[in-house]
Amino acid sequence: MSSTTDYEVSRETFSDTVAAAAVRARDHLLGLQSDQGWWKGELETNVTMDAEDLLLRQFLGILTPQEAEETARWIRSQQSEDGTWATFFGGPADLNATFEAYVALRLAGDSPDAPHMRSAAEFVRANGGIARTRVFTRIWMALFGEWSWDDLPVMPPELVLLPSWFPLNLYDFACWARQSIMPLTIIGSLRPKRSLGFEIDELRVDVPPKPPAPLRSWPGAFERLDAVLHRYERRPLKLLRRHALRRAAEWIVVRQEADGCWGGIQPPWVYSIMALTLLGYPMNHPVIVAGLRGLERFTVRERTPAGMVRRLEACQSPVWDTALAVVALRDAGLAADHPAVVRAARWLADEEVTVAGDWAVRRPALAPGGWAFEFDNDLYPDVDDTAEVVLAIERILGPGYGQGLGYGQGPGYGQSPRHGRDTADPSPAPGGLEAAEPQLAARLRDAGRRGVDWTIGMRSAGGVWGAFDADNTRTLPTKLPFCDFGEVIDPPSADVTAHIVEMLAEVGQANSPITERAVQWLLDNQEPGGSWFGRWGVNHIYGTGAVVPALIVAGVPADHPSIVRALRWLVEHQRPDGAWGEDLRSYTDDTWIGRGEATASQTAWALLALLAADPASSAVERGVRWLVDTQRPDGTWDEPYYTGTGFPGDFSINYHLYRLVFPLTALGRYLSGRSAS
Repeated sequence: MSSTTDYEVSRETFSDTVAAAAVRARDHLLGLQSDQGWWKGELETNVTMDAEDLLLRQFLGILTPQEAEETARWIRSQQSEDGTWATFFGGPADLNATFEAYVALRLAGDSPDAPHMRSAAEFVRANGGIARTRVFTRIWMALFGEWSWDDLPVMPPELVLLPSWFPLNLYDFACWARQSIMPLTIIGSLRPKRSLGFEIDELRVDVPPKPPAPLRSWPGAFERLDAVLHRYERRPLKLLRRHALRRAAEWIVVRQEADGCWGGIQPPWVYSIMALTLLGYPMNHPVIVAGLRGLERFTVRERTPAGMVRRLEACQSPVWDTALAVVALRDAGLAADHPAVVRAARWLADEEVTVAGDWAVRRPALAPGGWAFEFDNDLYPDVDDTAEVVLAIERILGPGYGQGLGYGQGPGYGQSPRHGRDTADPSPAPGGLEAAEPQLAARLRDAGRRGVDWTIGMRSAGGVWGAFDADNTRTLPTKLPFCDFGEVIDPPSADVTAHIVEMLAEVGQANSPITERAVQWLLDNQEPGGSWFGRWGVNHIYGTGAVVPALIVAGVPADHPSIVRALRWLVEHQRPDGAWGEDLRSYTDDTWIGRGEATASQTAWALLALLAADPASSAVERGVRWLVDTQRPDGTWDEPYYTGTGFPGDFSINYHLYRLVFPLTALGRYLSGRSAS
């Protein structure tokens, strides 16, 4: 018996094993779909969300003992053995998270003399106490008289009056930052002080003030400007201040979404509720009622051996999750007219954004289109979600979709190895959704066309894309003393641009000047080691896993030097067990780049790049085998590690669906590539 025959038999057996794993993953994913057609995995962050929820309710006078105890159970369960809290699983102790968790537990009745509280307080004191916490944490303490408003940076509400061309106007900030800053200008100008019911003297440490920055530096200049604004705050122009407060309130109210949220994210939501109540909005005002009621949708309650726990999601990702799920299921071979796909298609069509939002300040002539991340966030669609939804629509409608949108077919369209099929024929495939639901197919085609057009219109000056706004690149906001809480601008990034390049190539625009310019930017912005930086996912594995498939489908040959360097980087960073992993500390410490505990999502990202450019690589077989070997019996994977990014180095996310949709996509593309070979 020849060794070649044995090898072929073993590969065939392995393919059967992979196929069985894909079926288990597919069935598990199908079981998670809602009756309305969407998928949504929990979006897990850190305990500051839960601590601030208790502080909000204490500030408003509505905190109940049950809410306090259930939340406290969750916060206690997340405490590390050394008494601290981190901002991501397995991460280092974080001062702000530990401080806020400690205060929340005291609010829930935990004694400062309890061992778990003493160890937390010791860490806070050892790291400078309240004086060394971030601005947001000190604002929360100022709200309760535990920090002086005079010792906080000033952001006056008159900011709302600045025109969009003026430096440091609201629209120089990223959408998530401007939505938080606007209500905070109201809060900071009114300087409220409520009671916690206790003092936190045990968290105070005498620390020397930080020396002023040099005057001939931006930080130094803004420190002097902050001193001037403090003097203005003591005696503001009354008429101007009243006008600014009224305009600020109007700005906030018109941006409340249908479910009561602001931007679908926690920070502006809680600050907006507080700001409006301080301006006299009663608790029974429809805006406040809707805001508080909407928070319930973001509340997760779970029974544990210790009792019921309560925690908050900082955001929710149903549009993103649903698009990723459709791509995974279709790439794994599920029929386009399968009931689950049809339900998802209908829901995605209904979620199209058809109104102008803040993005129109920079692009006033651009027609609305696209999709947002959340259930209700019509004012802030983003091009990353839009690209992924269009890719899902392409999977649903099949070959010829690009032509159906009115775009020409370029060489290479639909011939990415990830499909395992040649779709160069521009005529729509018979059957599928076109035959089963022709009206829905037409709706999707029209929505997809509008989404593509809107995305193209949202290019920044360099021909590439940030996530939410065009040309949101002025760096002055990052120099403000107030802005120490993470990213405050939304410049173009490689991962977002790659998703859009992939989308444009899939709909037949691989050879358009728009796509070619973006491709060149990606090639020019490759990291020296061969990877690409990941803005919205951790980190270089995410960026590289996004860019390589996009370049391949856009027509860059697999033997291009940039592709070769990228694949070499991936192979060099594959773990001995065949998996990939990268720790969030790679954002702040280069020694962590490409290194970390193995995760299913990051292994899948690396595989997507390899499958696109070098599917015969032995690294592919090893990575796929790791996924198969670590799959749970129910079809999904364990993944406590955070692989999603909010603000690089500051705010991290564990998308609970990532551990399922990306491995399923990788397994599906592996199998389709094998069947086509």
